[in-house]
Amino acid sequence: MSEETSAEGDHRRASIMTALREGVRRVDDLALACGVSTMTIRRDLQVLERRNEIRRVRGGAVPVDAWTFDHRLGRSAAAKDAIAAKLLTLVPDKGGIGFDGSTTVHRLARRLKEQPTLDLTAVTTGFETFHELSRTPGCRAYATGGTADPHTGSLVGPLAEVTLRQFALHTCFLSATHLDGSVGSTEFTADEAAVKRVLAAVSERTVLAVDSSKLARRAVATCLSLDEVDVLVSDLDPGDDRLEPYRGLVEII
Repeated sequence: MSEETSAEGDHRRASIMTALREGVRRVDDLALACGVSTMTIRRDLQVLERRNEIRRVRGGAVPVDAWTFDHRLGRSAAAKDAIAAKLLTLVPDKGGIGFDGSTTVHRLARRLKEQPTLDLTAVTTGFETFHELSRTPGCRAYATGGTADPHTGSLVGPLAEVTLRQFALHTCFLSATHLDGSVGSTEFTADEAAVKRVLAAVSERTVLAVDSSKLARRAVATCLSLDEVDVLVSDLDPGDDRLEPYRGLVEII
């Protein structure tokens, strides 16, 4: 496997994209933010440029259409596949489940067709996830109303929140922009965070799925504290040291 397609490379380039969205532009600053050499950053920027995810500028780079769903879906693919396999074991055979509009949780929706017998009602804030769920045998799919978040495309706002409050769910599956041991999960927008809080509030169990590139970092809007999360699912082995800040606070898978 080449460095370009390795899980480690995927995670590192996801971290670079996150830093770029947060306003970091220069190669030296990206190297500091990601904890790697400037030579590694330059190689990763070449990969991202070939994928049309960034545009090179003097001394650094800027993101290109960084928030489109298709671009996000292709990032950290190996990590998201590993997470989806774990999430599949947490899906009940029947009852109500909730999905946010993230690409990580979307991968779980794709895999639900692997379950032999389902009797599920599923509600989601994601257009693409709704389309996957609506084609899944044994699953009655609902999409919330609302307006599209300008950064993620997920449905947010009062209409989305009112729709979600009509459900009493067994489990909700959420992702996050970042996860920090002190403040919990965070999002790039307050609207996105608000909708995810409602999903958690109407669910008996909240499952948070984040790949390792999102750990130990913070975005601008606080969402869920760790005591509001029941299960943390990552692409890492549960014994990995990077999960130490969350150990004892949530179940780790």
